[in-house]
Amino acid sequence: MQSAGTDQRHLTRRPHQPPSVFRPVPPGELDDAVAAFLRAPENTPVPVVVEGRADLAHSVGLAARLYDGTLRPEPVDHGVVLGPEDLPPAALALARPLARTWLTLDELERLPRECRGTALLVATYDRLRLDPVRALLLATYRAEDAGLCVLSGRDADSLLWNVAKQYARTDSALTRLGLFTDTDRPTPTDDVRVYDDRSFERLDIQSEILAHPWRKLVFQGHGKDDSINLGEFTICGLSALAPRDDRLLGPRCAYGLPCYKPEDKLVPLNRVAAAEVVLSACNSGPLADLALYDPRYQLLLNALDGPARTVVSAVSVHDSDRPENVAWLRTATTGADSVDTLNASLAGSHPYPAFMRFGMPAPADPSRPAPRPSDHRPDELLLTVGHRLTALLAGELLPHNHALRPRLAKLARKTDQWVARPTHAADESPAAIRASLEADLQSLDHVIARQVADNPETELMNYPAHFGDRSRLDEDVREVVCHCGRPAQRFVRRGLLPHVLDTVCVVCMRCGDVTFRVPDAPELLAYAADEVEQGGVLEVRAELTAARPGPVRLGLFVPTYLREDTTVEPALTKVKGTDRAAGDVTFRVRFAPDTAPQAYYFTVFAVQDLAVSTARRHFGVVPRRS
Repeated sequence: MQSAGTDQRHLTRRPHQPPSVFRPVPPGELDDAVAAFLRAPENTPVPVVVEGRADLAHSVGLAARLYDGTLRPEPVDHGVVLGPEDLPPAALALARPLARTWLTLDELERLPRECRGTALLVATYDRLRLDPVRALLLATYRAEDAGLCVLSGRDADSLLWNVAKQYARTDSALTRLGLFTDTDRPTPTDDVRVYDDRSFERLDIQSEILAHPWRKLVFQGHGKDDSINLGEFTICGLSALAPRDDRLLGPRCAYGLPCYKPEDKLVPLNRVAAAEVVLSACNSGPLADLALYDPRYQLLLNALDGPARTVVSAVSVHDSDRPENVAWLRTATTGADSVDTLNASLAGSHPYPAFMRFGMPAPADPSRPAPRPSDHRPDELLLTVGHRLTALLAGELLPHNHALRPRLAKLARKTDQWVARPTHAADESPAAIRASLEADLQSLDHVIARQVADNPETELMNYPAHFGDRSRLDEDVREVVCHCGRPAQRFVRRGLLPHVLDTVCVVCMRCGDVTFRVPDAPELLAYAADEVEQGGVLEVRAELTAARPGPVRLGLFVPTYLREDTTVEPALTKVKGTDRAAGDVTFRVRFAPDTAPQAYYFTVFAVQDLAVSTARRHFGVVPRRS
């Protein structure tokens, strides 16, 4: 695991710093410079305009720490320019090779309906408005054959700078990856440095960020359009050279007030030397007509003015948390696209794309599968067990001092965590969660089965009456055959409250209550002779259909008044249930020679996943025949 502390190796500049891959030119020479560059774009400096823009000039210097050459990027399928009249011809010429086909404004309206492949939107920030960008975002979201990327900037010079950066080649020696989070404590990996709230208390985070060049960098925390909080440190979006529009709202500093955070711990985003920056905070990159603050303070625009070739920002609110951090950590070194990774992880929580890509998409790699959208569907067994735990703990079926309650409550807490999206999607794999759950269930099922065998009148066995009193009869009543061979009725009592389980009952006019179970619990029938002699053995065949493959504990008991005169073999047994396939288990009930002749009954029970199913059968003891 790499330390989040300062690594002196990364503070040492290489003795022969490569020349910048960008060439500042006067505005009057831009057209010729771009034309010359496009004739030989490989390893030729890209022309940019920084006249009057000290911030862009500084970013050109920072870029020398990130990029070691130029190349023509793989073009996307479609390109659209919003407001081409706002852009110099050279900027349009430099953007033209980035898409195979370019659409007119008239064709833009049908693009969301017909979009196939990836679309590139080129526009200054003021043109990135809800209409038409929202339609493009939604049309390309979750589409296997469609995508969207944007090249933008606060003005024409900034947009030219961002188009130019797409031709830059990241230095292969640049491998430093980082995640700074104020809301999570993810497990570090060998390849990614992780900084969390504990790091913020002991390290100079400002220096950690600004002193090193980064290949990819994630900032995750709370904030607004203008800032992201990292403990006492703040990622700041103020662009001091940008004009102030007094018609628009600004943060405190716009009105002469001090920053709400320590000003000596601000991190100017455009000073961060990173080839890719991910702004994982709500509203970190709003559309122009949805922005809270004046563009002078926008994080997104400040990042676009910096050296990052790719900026990932959130167009609105989102629930990015542990699953997204883990997904990014797992794929950061593979070349996977950060926007695709994060949006796929959030697909089970949002019907809209949370993140937008400012920059060209990562090159396609057939060996790297596209991230699968998460739908946050926990294991059905986990949900079933959660419902049963709620029924056992929330109602009055079990007394508050019942011996099972502490263990059930512990499993309920674990189940709650397992179902939660941060855990389900990140900390533990579904297989690990399932294995841990099944281990807990086997232990609890064993305890429940032993309690029932020792005391059939335990409170848990009163669940049919307890739940039934708080239920209504379902209209679907079916004719079935009792294990005595006579007709019977199967019906369901539907619980009226969230903590009242449904109960499935079978009643025979001859046998009375034949079977009880809750939904998705084992099904039981019991077969035996109608009579047994005093001192004889009654052989009982229990027919079991398990709710799922896995262990099922079975037992047989007789009424309390008969227990002294009988021996049950085996008292308890464990079998491996087979999903939806009946299996037989044999019990033998031995009777004392002086057992009183009369009618009796026995009950076979099965325990699986905290559910107890029962099947009752009447029989008679007759005098021994001489």
